[in-house]
Amino acid sequence: MAISSGVALRELFLFEKLTDAQLAWVAEHAEEAEFAAGSDIVVEGDPSGCFHVLLSGTVAMSRLIGGDPVETTRTDHRGVYFGAVQFYLDDESARTYPASVRAITDCCVLALPAAEFAQEFQRWFPMAVHLLEGMILGLRKGSQITAERERLLALGKLSAGLTHELNNPAAAAGRAADALRDKVTGMRHKLAMIADGRIAGPTLQKLVMAQEEFVKKVRHAPQLSPMETSDREDELSDWLDDAGIGGGWDLAPVFVAGGLEVSDLEAVRTASDEGVFEGAIRWLAYTVETESLLREITDATARISDLVGAAKQYSQMDRAPYRWIDVHEGLDATLVMFGRKLGPDSGITIVKDYDRSLPQIPAYAAELNQVWTNIVDNAVDAMAGRGTLTVRTARDEDRVLVEIADTGPGIPPEVRKKIFDPFFTTKGVGKGTGLGLDVSYRVVVGRHHGDIAVLADPTRFQVRLPTTEVTS
Repeated sequence: MAISSGVALRELFLFEKLTDAQLAWVAEHAEEAEFAAGSDIVVEGDPSGCFHVLLSGTVAMSRLIGGDPVETTRTDHRGVYFGAVQFYLDDESARTYPASVRAITDCCVLALPAAEFAQEFQRWFPMAVHLLEGMILGLRKGSQITAERERLLALGKLSAGLTHELNNPAAAAGRAADALRDKVTGMRHKLAMIADGRIAGPTLQKLVMAQEEFVKKVRHAPQLSPMETSDREDELSDWLDDAGIGGGWDLAPVFVAGGLEVSDLEAVRTASDEGVFEGAIRWLAYTVETESLLREITDATARISDLVGAAKQYSQMDRAPYRWIDVHEGLDATLVMFGRKLGPDSGITIVKDYDRSLPQIPAYAAELNQVWTNIVDNAVDAMAGRGTLTVRTARDEDRVLVEIADTGPGIPPEVRKKIFDPFFTTKGVGKGTGLGLDVSYRVVVGRHHGDIAVLADPTRFQVRLPTTEVTS
């Protein structure tokens, strides 16, 4: 029902300084609304239709955090206001309710239509409106600039890490190519020596066949433990010494690294004449080294290709922004981008517990990669160079669950309560990604209709994403 008199309104602190005409306008346009205990007065995210003032009763304000309502305040103070509190702003952020308000007891509230009140408010207090707009938009712009600056710093850190990761295989490929040139030269000279007419055609043919067998073994050489490697090198070195070939200690590591054993070299002795046996062994050693270097170059260039592919996956370059994705691809790409912080020498162990049977999900892949980046970066910082980062995926009813856990000291309860609040951070300027968990929350909940929560003991972030498109 409409307010019939302005007398009671002037008793409210919000309206006590209004003129009679202004108070009459409020009385004419406002309505009193009754709400039973337990009912919602406004709901977070709904269109902000009214500016509300509490007349009687007790209300509680809450925000959705991690998919659950978290109470932020409770009051029975007459005259407190809520709902469309930024009605005077012509801005996208003012068009939905920023929080939910529920009646704890039977309540009576005053409801003013936000659009009409905004026009009248601007006429009553033009200077105040300009000051409020300037303050709010200025704070928002400043925060945006700061966040963009910190995002650039974070991008620089990720780029430095990627450059470092690319430099290692690139340098390895360069070194292997230089060594390969020398080995090929030596192999040509050694071939000229053993093929100067002293070797019969059938013998030379057998040596060439042995060369092909050696190459095959090098390509499939097993990974040996340090103890196994040492034992095989000693065995081969002793055999070479007994065969009268000098420098066996230098040749043995070459053959062992290529996956060759005494039996392979014994076959060469059987196939070659005594006068050319040593030359044949050294020629085959060049062959093994050459093939090993080629494998090293192949591995290095494959690593470079993998890193470039991970960077493209992470940035979603040349891909549609919204599409069906395998969530593991984005997780793996993000971990690659943190290679410098999560490498073998970092002190942090990565454990992947993936459910590869999970279906693809509809998502903005690049935005989800930023969510993973923010959570992983927080986890890495928390562990301070020592611990275990666990990335787990699983099915949770009709959703995909992504859990990222760390073995850091944990998040205090008072911080966990505010961890998804806008602009909240425990890090100094220039630290972290600058994205803020509030942005991660909005990406997961707002953009993907999912859910994000943080749990303790150990600290783990859980993100749940729908496996079907949500149209609402």
